[in-house]
Amino acid sequence: MALRGPLGWSEGELMRSDAKPCSRLMRQTAAIFSVGGGLAFWVLCRLHYGPRITVPRSLRWASCGAISVSSSSALLVRLFSPECEPQNIAAYDKSNK
Repeated sequence: MALRGPLGWSEGELMRSDAKPCSRLMRQTAAIFSVGGGLAFWVLCRLHYGPRITVPRSLRWASCGAISVSSSSALLVRLFSPECEPQNIAAYDKSNK
């Protein structure tokens, strides 16, 4: 599913054996960006509603932000990271499970 090959950014080589596997890289990226997305959407909610903000409304915005930002960042890592090229997934992700 990586786009590096079709875009001509990949040489098709295997990465080093001590690099992070694609699954762990995606999981860590999604975890970090879920915190940032939750905080960013909470701020947007505060700006949008002003004094009419309620706790359930702000939690709903924060959770939607966390889910959307973490999933989109994990998708971008999957599409553009060299660790997520097919030859690297076949070589390193399967053996670590």
